[in-house]
Amino acid sequence: MPGYKIGYILRRFLVKRIASDCGKEILVKQNCYIGSGAGLKIGDRSQLGHNARIGQCVTIGSDVLMGPEVIIMANSHAFDNIDIPINQQGALPIKPVVIGDDVWIGTRVVILPGVTIGNKSVIGAGSVVTKNIPDGVIAAGNPAKVIRNRGVRY
Repeated sequence: MPGYKIGYILRRFLVKRIASDCGKEILVKQNCYIGSGAGLKIGDRSQLGHNARIGQCVTIGSDVLMGPEVIIMANSHAFDNIDIPINQQGALPIKPVVIGDDVWIGTRVVILPGVTIGNKSVIGAGSVVTKNIPDGVIAAGNPAKVIRNRGVRY
């Protein structure tokens, strides 16, 4: 698309103004939604994917690659009391999400509140990350599970 670099420059400029902390040379793809940017921290050279939805209180390390339509949520909704309609139970406390350095998050990954993804890990496309992922692994599935260590050839 002609002029796409202008879009990158404009989106980077805007994200730097509203995110809590923003590194150098970030790349923000089209239709990435970060809300108010409250508590959002982005490291150097990281990419936010097309149509990504990134909630508040999310830390994204340096050199993170993110596919399209990734959802990262640090908040959730209460639902335990069956005597009260769900829409009247309110929000649960925010649980920050931390994504380490040199991480690849595949297309349509969902990362739930309170999760930490370790440095140098890969999350397979379509995964739902419900628990912490250690450093240097490949994880995939619903719920995401470690498949193998990164760098190991079979």
